[in-house]
Amino acid sequence: MNPEEIQSIEPALGTGIYTVPDVAQILRLPLTRVRRWLDEFWNGRLSATTKISYSWGKGRERVVNFQTLIEFYVFFKLRELGISTPKILQAHEVSSRLLQTPFPFASSFLLTDSKTLFVEIGNEILITADARLQYEIKEVMEGFCRKIEFDADKLASKFWPLGKDRSVVIDPQRQLGQPTIQGTNILAETLHRLHLGGEDTATIAQLYGLTETQVEEALFFVNRPVQ
Repeated sequence: MNPEEIQSIEPALGTGIYTVPDVAQILRLPLTRVRRWLDEFWNGRLSATTKISYSWGKGRERVVNFQTLIEFYVFFKLRELGISTPKILQAHEVSSRLLQTPFPFASSFLLTDSKTLFVEIGNEILITADARLQYEIKEVMEGFCRKIEFDADKLASKFWPLGKDRSVVIDPQRQLGQPTIQGTNILAETLHRLHLGGEDTATIAQLYGLTETQVEEALFFVNRPVQ
């Protein structure tokens, strides 16, 4: 692989800006796992196919965009189903070529439009799966997509990690994509820090013009256990 052929995805307003610790915190995944996935898989094998670098910057300052964050989550859910890493990466490579996007795992075509999710596109097999595994993939991805909003280009544009019936949203158009209370620029982390400082939920809600339920959902989001 010639490094000169690889283009970096530079951070930009409206695309979300996430450090590796941000990704780990939002998805509640171990930091070391997220770092390894980025280095070994996205900036390694997948970069050789898509000809882009999925991160920008170096060391602790490295950042990824919103679509990469979503792809990490999809990768994690497929691994949870027992699908091997080589098979998932191969599915990414094939679907990236067919859908002509470096972010196929954030595409509504792959996540919602295909009749056999992650199994086949056209005549090309993505993941060899029996009926049971096909059903499990379908159940997991349909549940995930109920938390996603897609844009006109059929790429994920917003993510409600607790579901759309909850207040916390990951919107790359607000606060650089950090978790906020829906319809506001109020960071979930801000509410969490106030609570750690001794403020109760009623006081925090009054200070920010929120409901106590919104504050409680933000606190629950920040304090979820690592998966």
